[in-house]
Amino acid sequence: MQDDAGATRVTALLGPTNTGKTHRAIERMLDHESGMLGLPLRLLAREVYDRVVLRVGSDAVALVTGEEKRIPPTARYWICTVEAMPHDTAVEFLAIDEIQLSAHRERGHIFTDRMLRARGTRETWFLGAETIRPLLAALVPHAELRKHPRLSELRAVEPTTLGGLPKRSAVVAFSMNRVYEIAERLRHRRGGAAVVLGALSPRARNAQVALYQSGEVDYLVATDAIGMGLNLDLNHVAFADLRKFDGRELRELLPAELAQIAGRAGRHVQNGTFNSLKSAAPLPSGVTRAIEAHRFAPDRVLQWRNPALDFTDVDALLASLKQAPVLPGLRLAEQAEDHDTLLELSRRADIRARLQHPDHVALLWELCQIPDYRQLMLSHHANLVAEIFEQLVAPPGRLSAEFLRQRLARLARYDGDIEQLMSRMAFVRTWTYVSSHGAWAEQATQIREEAHAIEDRLSDALHERLVQRFVVARKGASAVPIKPEKSHPFWALEQLRDELFGDGRERSAGTRSSLAGVLVEADGKLVGSDGVLGQLVRGNDLLNPSVRLLLADRANLDRETLQSQLVTQVRAQVADLLAPCQLDSGVPVSPAVTGLLYSLRVSLGCVERRTVAAQLSALGADDAEELARRRIALGVRWLYLKDRLKPRHTALRAALWNAFQNEAIPVPMAGATFLHAPTQLSDAALLALSHPRVGALGVRVDIAERVLALSHRKDALQATQRLLGAKRATAQAALDALRPRRRRRRRARRAPSGG
Repeated sequence: MQDDAGATRVTALLGPTNTGKTHRAIERMLDHESGMLGLPLRLLAREVYDRVVLRVGSDAVALVTGEEKRIPPTARYWICTVEAMPHDTAVEFLAIDEIQLSAHRERGHIFTDRMLRARGTRETWFLGAETIRPLLAALVPHAELRKHPRLSELRAVEPTTLGGLPKRSAVVAFSMNRVYEIAERLRHRRGGAAVVLGALSPRARNAQVALYQSGEVDYLVATDAIGMGLNLDLNHVAFADLRKFDGRELRELLPAELAQIAGRAGRHVQNGTFNSLKSAAPLPSGVTRAIEAHRFAPDRVLQWRNPALDFTDVDALLASLKQAPVLPGLRLAEQAEDHDTLLELSRRADIRARLQHPDHVALLWELCQIPDYRQLMLSHHANLVAEIFEQLVAPPGRLSAEFLRQRLARLARYDGDIEQLMSRMAFVRTWTYVSSHGAWAEQATQIREEAHAIEDRLSDALHERLVQRFVVARKGASAVPIKPEKSHPFWALEQLRDELFGDGRERSAGTRSSLAGVLVEADGKLVGSDGVLGQLVRGNDLLNPSVRLLLADRANLDRETLQSQLVTQVRAQVADLLAPCQLDSGVPVSPAVTGLLYSLRVSLGCVERRTVAAQLSALGADDAEELARRRIALGVRWLYLKDRLKPRHTALRAALWNAFQNEAIPVPMAGATFLHAPTQLSDAALLALSHPRVGALGVRVDIAERVLALSHRKDALQATQRLLGAKRATAQAALDALRPRRRRRRRARRAPSGG
């Protein structure tokens, strides 16, 4: 980050939701050797991080949020929340998403600071709404402002009841209790709903979104947390309320805020609709027209806070926080949570007595920025900050590992209801945030991993409770259906239906159809004993595809339950494919092993060794044993899952990649260990297949490693022919592609002698 705004080209991509701004920024960042992307939510940062890791490998990407820091030594791309963006990291490309949040009363000063001072060394992008255009043009006059139209149409429709909502709808409310109330009503009326709240962890949120994306439920109930870039397959957004409590007052939502949320309906070129529920106040006609046309009043002021704070003493710090801006269009930020906490602590004599040095004042201010995830009274949060401060200013100047583990141990309980689990998760997030600051805690990395493990288990328990409370378990038909004769063309389908939903009678094993035998073919077809049942289609991420049924409509066929069962089967097969990469609950592993397992998981079980070099260099003897126990091979050039290279595993990998990337990867012929790989077939696709590129071939990774091992032998060509089962020329080309190239020494040219 730098103050000299003129040293970089600045571009602002402005427009409504669904214009592809964030996607363009990711692609542009990857065109540079290094980059940083500041995002408004931890959930969104995690989503983008996963996308970038798939492209360039985990060794090249850092994830930095308040609670999570994954920073490999060779990181070139930084995915951060805006608040957590490092100030001292130079990158070629830098982008800030949702820059219009500079006008937000609570967080706006942070976005304004990044807009004024954060720059890439070559290129800087700001992404946001048109409302910020006039102030952005005035404050960053050399910026190029581009307008991006929405890719699909957004249209208002008449208010409806919950019972009248179309499928693939989200209902938006602005308090947790209201979300629960609506989800309960949808459970009774429409069979259930997924729930998305800002307080959910990424793991719990992803599980709820997957519930919706897979089609197991057709409705989503959410707070305005869905408004900030989270990509969902929504056709319709309905507002249950038009007012929200913003921490200070209950107020009407601004048209631009409503548009940010309504814009989640319709993605890419698919049109979307929005309305309010009949139980809520109707959307004024002027507001609906503004949302449809994407025209809103521009922001009048942006929030600002003095970046040059005075840490001489606490009074000087408070005074510097009150310094007014000198640039037009900026307003001094009102007292925010961190400022309120500082004021509260500055009134305590015991805290003032410990502020003996400017470093202590700076430390106290940094601690005041610990978010109050627990949403308790100010005095309670201040007490926590004071307790941490007192330990850090006393020798040895760190929170002891025992202190942190004691507090985490109290939270490692997975019983209770939704509210109890969310409360524990909020406490865990606090200690995760604290341990992510390595200078504050002993054994910070280990403590952070332990906190993440507890959060994951709480997330799983929370997802389970949410499903139990808000989703009706699928039930079979209450009446015994009339069976067609065996000669009827739908006889086999009815047998499958019996297996899925039950007919109230015993059936012989010979007449049962079983979904347990469903196979996923390389082209994404789901094939059972009765033929093709469905097709994998793009879902929430690479590992969670959705399923589209390929059965003719039948009055007596419960399509929703069949789809749900197929999704469950696919998930089970994906879980089996990647079982060696799963973290065993209760079995701690080192951060290096955790990083390797994550990299293997998101790349379908095969990674290049160079992309995980940092984790490999940090492995100890126990780590090597752990990887051997999991049957993970540490090859010369690749890491891979030894027991997951059978044809069915290859077919499943191809199906997952094809569904998510819309790229038709071929698979080897039966019994073959390689496939022909033309240049238009991407290296990433071949690696996802566990058949990395070897010249013009994609060779099964274990065979490629064996060829590498014997490449120095005299009979290497004959051995390669045997391993590949290929012609001599093909084997020679593969061998040449794998052999390390020797650098030729350049002889210094002698200058011609005179005369």
